[in-house]
Parts: sequence; structure tokens; C-alpha cells
Amino acid sequence: MDTLVLTEMTIVVILLVVSLVAILVRRIRVPYTVALVLAGLALTLQHQWRLTMTPDLVLALFLPPLVFEASFHLQFKDLRENAVSILTLAVVGVALSAAIVAFILVGAGVLPVPVAILFGALISATDPVSVTATFKALGAPRSLGALLEGESLFNDGTAIVLFQIALLLVLHGTLDPVTGLVDFLRIAGGGVLLGLVLGYVVSLLLGRIDDYLIETTLTTVLAYGAYLLAEHVHVSGVLAVVMAGLINGNIGPRTMSPTSRIVIFNFWEYVAFLANSFVFLLIGMNVQIEELWHNLNAIIISIFAVLVARAVAVYGLSALLRPLRRSPPTSYQHVLFWGGLRGAVSLALALSLVEHGIPFERQLLAMAFGVVLFTLLIQGTTIPLILRGLGLVRRSKLSLQYERLQGRLLAIRSARRHLERLYNEGALIPQAWRTISQELDERETAVIEAIERLLVEHPELREHVVHLARIEALRAQRAALLTFLQEGLLSEDVAHQLIAEVDAQLEMLQNGPSQEDEEKEDQESAEDPPIRVIEEPVERSPEEPGEFGTSPGE
Repeated sequence: MDTLVLTEMTIVVILLVVSLVAILVRRIRVPYTVALVLAGLALTLQHQWRLTMTPDLVLALFLPPLVFEASFHLQFKDLRENAVSILTLAVVGVALSAAIVAFILVGAGVLPVPVAILFGALISATDPVSVTATFKALGAPRSLGALLEGESLFNDGTAIVLFQIALLLVLHGTLDPVTGLVDFLRIAGGGVLLGLVLGYVVSLLLGRIDDYLIETTLTTVLAYGAYLLAEHVHVSGVLAVVMAGLINGNIGPRTMSPTSRIVIFNFWEYVAFLANSFVFLLIGMNVQIEELWHNLNAIIISIFAVLVARAVAVYGLSALLRPLRRSPPTSYQHVLFWGGLRGAVSLALALSLVEHGIPFERQLLAMAFGVVLFTLLIQGTTIPLILRGLGLVRRSKLSLQYERLQGRLLAIRSARRHLERLYNEGALIPQAWRTISQELDERETAVIEAIERLLVEHPELREHVVHLARIEALRAQRAALLTFLQEGLLSEDVAHQLIAEVDAQLEMLQNGPSQEDEEKEDQESAEDPPIRVIEEPVERSPEEPGEFGTSPGE
């Protein structure tokens, strides 16, 4: 079979596996990324559908969109509030972790000094994808997610720069500390500066264009272009993408139309989903069980070293920041320690060692895979227990109680529709229909009364449900307008104008007012005397649309 066709078929199979795993994890309580790794391990039992994990595949193809999407959604406000902690952990913490890992491995006789330093550098980059997904599912504090994700974005670049410097030490045997520091500042600083410039330039272009297809394309060019250009001029491609995404995500959307913002956000969410899915599935598909078993002692020691290094970096640096009042809360420190998972960057760096032919390369690769699998399968699956134990889960029993009642109501109404269809078709005798219909009526009434009592006792829950119903109503309007456009009932200009109006309302409900709207409101309120409006409370009937149709957990 032609190589191209075989590759295409392999990608289709992998996408199918990704979809099936995503559907499965909705029913079982396993993190999506962990399930993908396990699926990849299962795929290693057969040899037809295989993709080899290469450093270029990860670093050049998958990493730019992952980094760009994360930094694109990271707001300056969140970054500013945690800037000291993020930069301390991402720069000093990575260097400290690399040194501690190397020290333990050398002391245990696992690796010689230069190679141990190299392994410490490549294994110090964290990958919190599994953890941040758990944060969203459980409703963990936003500031904790911003801290963990911000640290990961910057420590990827730091770890790669340290890896490049350590690699020179291994290959040439000597390294001038001053030269190493200068190289670090040049590579890291050059990447940050290049990303800042490119992100700002593209943001200016987005302000002059009102076409979501072109705007989406420009952000794609920015994500990959920043990485490729930075690597071409020998500065940090990851840090270039981080800064480009930060600038573009915070400045660009201000000048975009609501439709463009929604399309671009959805596009990058999908691209990140695909990239993450491929990366974690590839991790599972490229594990060599025999190599892991052969290097089991070294893997156990390296796992111990990584945990010790992470603990010293998180708790030690947080203690140093405490006098400056920039230290994360103690509960956050526990999550940062246990949530410091390793992933694609560490494996890509380990895989790149094959090209250089350095000593211990197979052992280093096995150790990297062992650490990554431990952090994903053990730490990744137990992080929900840590969050609950620390009281950082905001998804309350109240929300779960409402979801249970809502599920019962939806099930009852579904049963009624099914039996009514059977009765109308003559497949159910009238006596049976009347009897069961009366029973369903009684159960439905009881559930509705329970929901109403819950909403009356907890007005904040009622407001949340109504808010979600408004969003759902606007989505339905948008879908209807697109249908009318396709059927020719509306002209293209009118349809796009109406869709833009709906998108503006939808964005306001989902994200709150934009900065420009807030500034405009502040200016108007400063010019005009305040007007106090007193509204009478509005009672809504239990059957009002949206009361029971949308889950507050969504």
C-alpha cells in the first residue's frame, strides 16, 4: 500500500480512537489524557496502526499550537497577579530542579555528572494538561489554574534552553559558566522579544481586518511562524510562541468582532484538543515495556529524584517569597508539587538525543518514559483527591443535587414521549398507557416541586440556571439564522448583521463586558449623574424554558 495512503489511514484510525476515548471518559472517572495513554499502550499490542514519536513531530508540529492556545487564553490580569511566583518557579525552579535531580542520580551511581545534568534539564519541564482539565471539571480556583499553567508555559522554554546548554557540556566536555549564562539570556531573551514583536504586529493587522477566516489564518501563521523563525535565528521558539500568544490573546480580541472572537477561540480549542490527543496517544504507542523493565532501578531512582526536586523547588522557593508576600497559599503549594506532571516536552528532548549519539541515550529515554508514565498514571489520577482533601473543589453538593433532580426529570419526560409514541402507533393498549402516564405524572410533579424548592432556597443557583438558559437561547437563535441564510430566507448582509448582534450578546453573557465596553461605561457614568433603577422581582413559572433544560455543571 502507498505510504501516503497508509499514513492517512493511520491518522483516521487514531482520530477514531481519540473520539471513542473521549466518549468513554464521559462515563468513567478517568482523566482524558490518562485514558489516551492507556489506549496508546493497548495499540502497541498490534503493529498495523503505529506512528513513531519523533522530536520534530512533537516540538515543531504539536507544541506550537498547544503553547499558543494556552498563552492566548491567559489574561494579563491573571499573569500579573502571579507573575513573581510564576517566573520564580519557571526559571529558578527549573534550574534548581535540574541540579537536584542530577545530584541525586550522580549520588546513586545511576549516571555520570554531565549526563545527569542533561537528564535533569530535560525532565524539569512540567505539562499540566491533565491537571488543568481536572481543575475545570471540579471547579478549582481560577488563580490556581493560572499559576500552574503560567509556570508550565514559561518553564518549557527554560527547560529547553537549559537542555541545549547541558547538551553542549556532554558533547564537548567543558562549559564556561559565564558563557552558559550569556547563552541562556540570549536564547531566552531573544525568544521573548521576537514573540512580543510578532504578536503585536499581528494584533495590529487583526484590528484592520474584519474577516474571521483571514483572522484565524493569521493566528495560525503567528503560532507556527513565531516558533520557526525563532528556531531559525537560534533563540527559544517556545518562549517566542508564549509571548506571541500572550500579546495576541490580550490585545487582538479587543479589535475583533464578536463573531471573529468566537470562531478563533473555538478553532484554537479544537486544535489544542487534537494536538493533546495525538501527543498523549503517541506517548502510549511508543512505550517500550522491555526497556522500562530493563532500566527499572534507574527509573525508580529518577522518579524519587524528580519528586524530591519538585518538592524543594515549590516549598523552598515559596518560603523565600513569603517575606515579599508573593508566596502561593500553602494549599496551592501542595497542588503545585503533586501537579507537576511531565509530558511531551521531556520525551521530545529525550528522543532528540538519538541524533547526537551521546552515551546512555537508551537509558535516558527509558528513564524519561518511566517518569512521564508515573506522573500521568499516578499523579494525574490522584490529583482530584488532593483538591478535595484541600477543600479546593467548588463544585458543591448543591450543584450535584440539582443535576440529579434534572436527570430524573429528563428521564421521566423521555419515557413519557416514548410511551406516548407507542400508544399513538397502537403498540400500547389504552389501559396501560393511562396507568403508566398517571404514574409518570405523579413522579414528574414530585421532581418539579423538589427542583422549585431547591431554586427558591438557593437564589444563586436559580440565577445560574437562568443565565445558562439565556446562553442556550442565543445559540438557538444563531443556528436558526444560519439555517435561514442557507435556505435563502435572509440575504447574506442581513444574516451576517443579525448573527453579529447575537454573537455580541452571547459573548457578553459568556465572558462579561469587554474592556472597551467597561471603559465606555465608566466614561458615560462619569459624565452623567447616576440613575438608580429599582426593579420588582419577577416570578417565573416552573414550566418556563430553561428552568430544567440546562445543567449548572456545564
